[in-house]
Amino acid sequence: MDIIKLPESLSFEESHTVQVYDYCSSKEISKQQIILNQNTFSFLIEGNKEVIFDNSDLSIDNRKFLIMKSGHCLMTEKLSEIKNYRSILLFFSNETLSKFIQKFELNNIEQNEYKSVYSFEYDNFIKRFVDSLIDISKLSKTVQKKIIEVKFEEIMLYLIELYGTHILYSLTSNNDNLTQNFTRTVESNQLKKLTLKELAFLCNMSVSTFKREFEKNYSESPIKWFQNKRLEHAYYLLNQKNKKSSEIYFEVGYENLSSFIQAYKSKYNKTPKQHQTE
Repeated sequence: MDIIKLPESLSFEESHTVQVYDYCSSKEISKQQIILNQNTFSFLIEGNKEVIFDNSDLSIDNRKFLIMKSGHCLMTEKLSEIKNYRSILLFFSNETLSKFIQKFELNNIEQNEYKSVYSFEYDNFIKRFVDSLIDISKLSKTVQKKIIEVKFEEIMLYLIELYGTHILYSLTSNNDNLTQNFTRTVESNQLKKLTLKELAFLCNMSVSTFKREFEKNYSESPIKWFQNKRLEHAYYLLNQKNKKSSEIYFEVGYENLSSFIQAYKSKYNKTPKQHQTE
């Protein structure tokens, strides 16, 4: 599966700091490797969307929309009942965001955690805004460029009125600590069914570099580490949530029940059922 770079792959005639695109598709994609070279609004109109980033992941239907930080992500698009997927994409650069913050003299409210993707529910204001973007996307590129920067300010001012400025600073934050970024990506995605190739992509590494970095940080192979984490989660589900093995084996990364029971017994010296009846 080829890596897709956005917005470049959408065949814009030239790159702008803010640009809009009416994206439609009749083909589903699963965990497509995406490099977002600009921050992106995804105003979902038809279908379902799932995204996985380094430190956060979200799944939405067409009652919600996303703001995504530039960087690497895995994207899944599912078709609606009428076999269509549609999303209005609004791209904006870090430079545009910084100018916006300076122009309106916006202060950051300190928070402990920054996320790479946020979701919000549509309201009447947002619905009207999206309709206006659709109209703008049909105009000439020259006119689009003049209008779209104003529209960007409009949506940003509205969102920070409702939710505060921390979203802006999440998007502009620089994650310079490579080790911290690596461990955050690994641990945020430890229970997801991601391949080493997909995890390496989220870390912007080759698979071989990812393996070396992993063993340097965790002193064991990725396969063994992830297996242990998933079995520990299985222990929690079985003993704290009183779930059955047949209910959880797929959730914790096993294709069939027998292989899960075998792995569980190998780690804990007891079958899941023996643990639950103690």
